[in-house]
Amino acid sequence: MTKSSVAIIGKNRLAEELLASGQAQGLEASQLNDATAVSSTTNFVIDTETGAEDKKRAVLQRLDASLPPASVIVSACLRFTVTQMASWIKKPERLVGFATFYPLKDRKLIELTGGLRTTEPALAQAEQLFNSLGKETVRVKDAPGLTFPRILSLIINEAARSLEEGVATADEIDVAMRLGVNYPQGPLKWADRIGLDEVLAVLEGLQRETGDDRYRPAPLLKKLVIAGFLGETSGRGFYSYQEGQVKL
Repeated sequence: MTKSSVAIIGKNRLAEELLASGQAQGLEASQLNDATAVSSTTNFVIDTETGAEDKKRAVLQRLDASLPPASVIVSACLRFTVTQMASWIKKPERLVGFATFYPLKDRKLIELTGGLRTTEPALAQAEQLFNSLGKETVRVKDAPGLTFPRILSLIINEAARSLEEGVATADEIDVAMRLGVNYPQGPLKWADRIGLDEVLAVLEGLQRETGDDRYRPAPLLKKLVIAGFLGETSGRGFYSYQEGQVKL
C-alpha cells in the first residue's frame, strides 16, 4: 500500500473513523464527501455510502469512470450484494464489498466479500488494507449486510417489534438482553448508536434479495427513519437524548 493512495468516500462517522485509523497507522488517507473529487491517481477507494440505489449507483459509476483500471474499490454492502453493485460499473472485477457497523473501534474484524466477477487480487488488496488498519478480516458469502450486521439487525428488528407491540418498554427490553444474555448493550440503545438508517438498509436489502418476510422491517423502525430520528446523531431514535425514552 503506497502512501497517499487511500480515498474514503462519505460524510459519516464511519468514514471519519476510517480516516483517523488510517492516519494513525501512517497512511496519508483522505476523506471526500463527493466521488467526483477523487484524484485519478488514487489506487484504493473505500466507499461508505449506504443509501438508496440511485445514490449508490452514482457514486460507484463516478469512481469507476475516474479511477485507473488497476484501482480497487471497496464498497459498503449493507443494502446491496457486490454482484448487483458490480453490474452498474464497467470494471466489475475491481469491486470488493465490506460490512461493519459504527463504531469501528469496537470491531476487531472486518467482513469482506467478492461478487461473481471480483478477482482474487482485488480481495487480497482489500485484506491488506484493513490488516494495515489493525483489523482482522474474514471472507464471507456475498449478501446484503454480510454476517454480523445481518444478525444484529434481525435482533434489533425483533426488539423494535416488541416495543411497538407493548411487550415491554425500551429500557426493559435493553436491560433484559444485557442481563439475560450478556449483550454488551441493549439492542435498542445499540441501534441508536449504530444509526437506525443503517439497520434499516440491511433489513430492506435482505428482504429485497431473498423475498423472505422474516426480514420485513418493523413499522416503528421505518417510521423513525422516515421522521429523521436516526439515533444518537439526530438526538432521537428509540430514545430521545434530551427528553428521555420515546413514547409510543
